[in-house]
Formats: sequence, structure tokens, C-alpha cells
Amino acid sequence: METNSCPPLPTVMDLLLDAICVVDTEGRYVYVSAAYERIFGFRPEEMIGRRMIELVHPDDRERTLQAANEIMSGQFKPNFQNRYIRKDGKVVHIMWSARWSEVDQVRIAVAHDITELKRAEAMQAALLAISEAAHTAEDLLALFQRIHQIIGELLPARNFFVALYDERRDELSFPYFVDEYDQAPAPRPLNSGTLTSEVVGKGQPILMTPGTRADILLGPDVQYIGHESLDWLGVPLTTPNGCIGAIVVQSYSGDVRYTVEDQALLQFVSNQVASAIERKQNATWLQYIAGHDVLTDLPNRELFHDRLETALAAARRDQQRLSVLYIDLDRFKQANDSHGHEIGDLLLRETARRIRRCLRESDTVGRLGGDEFAVLLLGIHRPDDAAAVAEKIRDALSRPFELSGHQLEISSSIGIAVYPEHGEDRKHLMRYADTAMYAAKKQGRNQSGIADSRHDTELDA
Repeated sequence: METNSCPPLPTVMDLLLDAICVVDTEGRYVYVSAAYERIFGFRPEEMIGRRMIELVHPDDRERTLQAANEIMSGQFKPNFQNRYIRKDGKVVHIMWSARWSEVDQVRIAVAHDITELKRAEAMQAALLAISEAAHTAEDLLALFQRIHQIIGELLPARNFFVALYDERRDELSFPYFVDEYDQAPAPRPLNSGTLTSEVVGKGQPILMTPGTRADILLGPDVQYIGHESLDWLGVPLTTPNGCIGAIVVQSYSGDVRYTVEDQALLQFVSNQVASAIERKQNATWLQYIAGHDVLTDLPNRELFHDRLETALAAARRDQQRLSVLYIDLDRFKQANDSHGHEIGDLLLRETARRIRRCLRESDTVGRLGGDEFAVLLLGIHRPDDAAAVAEKIRDALSRPFELSGHQLEISSSIGIAVYPEHGEDRKHLMRYADTAMYAAKKQGRNQSGIADSRHDTELDA
């Protein structure tokens, strides 16, 4: 009569995909099965006599020791999870089933590798978190900070930056840059030949390690700028509208190394990151243009009035003066009709630039519409201070304009109103400045003048 033969028990245990471990009362391995090498990277003979806790991730050691004490007190642990550091430095997530043998005075445990499951869960959580951040972040900086935090939960991201490409300006900028050695680089053209510009220009990731450095930096086309990192990993930010930038992580020491697995993970979340950034950029742009003149990039009438209201409240509280200048361009219509709207638009842009250069950072210039501009001057000491600024602007606008091969000459009429002399609210100040501007125009144009407070009755009629 035949009987079924069974392989020896050690052979059976070595055939299992999960690792079987036996640890003594001092926490040292006395036995590990063959699967231990597949999961942890160490051969069984390397582990005998070694303390179990040495391989546990530092952040998980305290609760692992607590769980070991509970097991040794007789508790059965069927689903305990922690992280270990493999021989190659990678982190593995383990689910343990363990119990204590009182007779043998050892802990017997089965280790199941759940790293891929944890990675999938982490990526799904990251995608949801990025999507949520796109809707809740107050601005782009807050979004970048949250993205940095989210990516840092997937892989080491101590040195992390976001690069964005503005195709209209051909400008690659670095609005978010966290690095232990370097400051954010200045904006540069896309063809600047840097690693980041290569990622954005070609729309392909780059993983530079000591083994690939020579090939990547071969020739003059690609150069490395800044403190040299050991590993450099950049992936493109791609949307249906094209590549809008890149996200980059880098490491300066052997403690953190990046792999093709890290590249795949970062690339996986990059599309969601790109969509989040583009969504926030669009929302920021819509908010911006709601208060700005698209042609000159100046505050429009509504935003200028809002800033004036805010400034008036502060001036009342602090008992300070402020001034409003109302500027109208003389002979703009003739220049626009003679040379066309394209030249007229260039003239308005250059006018805005020249006015800006006459002001302090704390002052505001806005375009009210057509060829009319307004200036808000804060903290002036006397009306003559405002008159001096008006003369500076008038002089700047009276100089010839060189625009696309055309030389144009215009001038400006400027009216000045001062708080509190000419009114204590926005409407009165704007009306006084407007009236003073028309008075200057009647005097022969290319003039500036301060409002006459004797016209109270006329203005309020």
C-alpha cells in the first residue's frame, strides 16, 4: 500500500513566499526561512544572532518593541504592521502574524510583504490630496507647499523645487525652491541648457545618478548649475495644453538614493500635480484680470477705487495726507488714428511703464480707461509733494516715444487732489482731481495743477 510522501518541514518552510522567523527572549534571530532574503535582502546566515530591532525603521522601533513585549506576555498578534530597512537601503512594509512559545521561550512570526499594497494606497491618497489642495489652497505658494508635503510622504523630498514655463515669455522660473545649499535660480530661457530645461523642453524625465551622470552631462548642450547633487530626479508637468514645467527632487548624500521606481512613482503623480497647478494658475489669472487692465497690467478702475478706499481709511486712522493724480494724455487720439491701434497699444504700455518709474513701491497707478490714468500717493506731507510727483510724470511723458520704428510725441494734463483738503471720501477726491485735470487742459495742455477747494459748491451741485 502506497503512502503519500511529504517533504521535510524545513524544505516546506523554505518554499513559502512569506518569511518565517524565530526570535529569542533577547530579540535575536535564531532562525529565518529562505524567503527572508527575498523580502529583506539578507541571507539567512547573515541574520542568525542579529537583533531584530536593528532592521526596523527608526520611526517604528518604539511601537515594535511594545508589540514584542505584548506577544511575550501571551497576546497573539495576527496583523501587526511596521517598516523595515532592506539591505539595499529600501523601505519595506511588513504585516506580521506572531505568537509566543512559552515552552521554547521564543517568538515565532510570519512576515508578509505588503510594500506594493502600501505604495498603491499611498499613491491613491496622494492623488486625492493633490486634487483637494488644488481647490483649497489660497494661492500658488500654498499649493506648492502642500504638494511638497504630499510628495515627501511618498519618497524623500528634503530638496525639492517646482519649475514653471511661460511659453509667451519663453521664461523658465522657479516659484518654489527648497534646497539645503542653493537659492532659487533666476528666470531663464528654455534653451538655457540646464537639466530642468531639458526635462521641460523634451517632456521626458531625467534620473541622474553617479552611474548615469557622465552620459547625461555629455557634451556642452546640458550643464549642471548649482551645488552638485549625488542623485537628481526631475519629471515633466504635462497637461493637455503641453508641458508647463517640472518637479524635481535631489539628494546630496548617500543616505537618500533615487531609483527608477521613484521615477515611476513621481511620474505617476505628476499629471495630477500639473492639473492642480494649471487649475490654480487659471483661477489666479481670472482673479488677477478681474482687477487689472490686460493691456497695461495696471490696476483697473475698480481695483484702483478699492485701494483708494483702503488708503483713505488708513489715512483717517493715522491722520496722514494722501493725494490722487488724474492723468489724461494729450493728443493720444491723433497718434492712435495716425499710426493705428497696434502702435496706440504700445504707446499706452510705455506710458504705464514711465509712470511706474516715477513712483515709489507704496504708490499705485491705475488705468481708468482709454487714455486716462490715476495715481495714488500715500503719506505725503504737503500738497507740493504731490505737485512735484506730477511734474516728474509730466516730464517723463513729454519725452519722445520710439515705438516699432515710429517716433511719437504726446504730453499730459494732470489734476491733483489732496486728502483731507479736497474731500474726505473717494468720490470727492476723484471729482476734484478730474476737475483740476480739465482746468490744466484748458490752460493749454501739458500742464499740471492742484484742485481749487473754492469749487466745493460747484462740485456738490
